[in-house]
Amino acid sequence: MLGTILLAEDNPNDITLTQLALKKARLANPFQVVRNGEEAIAYLNGEGIYADRTQYPFPILLLLDLNMPIVDGFEVLEWLRRQSFPHHLPVAISTDSDSGPDVRRAYGLGADSYLIKPPNPEALLALVQRLHAYWVIEPPEFQEA
Repeated sequence: MLGTILLAEDNPNDITLTQLALKKARLANPFQVVRNGEEAIAYLNGEGIYADRTQYPFPILLLLDLNMPIVDGFEVLEWLRRQSFPHHLPVAISTDSDSGPDVRRAYGLGADSYLIKPPNPEALLALVQRLHAYWVIEPPEFQEA
């Protein structure tokens, strides 16, 4: 079974566009969405509604928006890197901010990638395809039968 991608994003339009780009890029990975940093932490901890790891498996990649309500992406990243999960969870920041201090802070907190959200669906598709190539998320034609 392919690993789950977790998207932590509060903007419904960005969620929809990301889902469409993943589908268009033919990524077969299961995809889960949380809408704020508090939900992201609960999901990663397997707490509350996310306790069933069959339904909410630990992800192989976290796509993390920085500007979310309740708990922001920086706080999630800081929390994540203090945890002792059995393996390193790759985190790709996906944000509108190209601010140098934000980039440095994200990498300083342990982000693996820092991606600026593209302005249009075609550019988003290209970004998703780069994620696929970089993180080696299996496309459908390479799945085991």
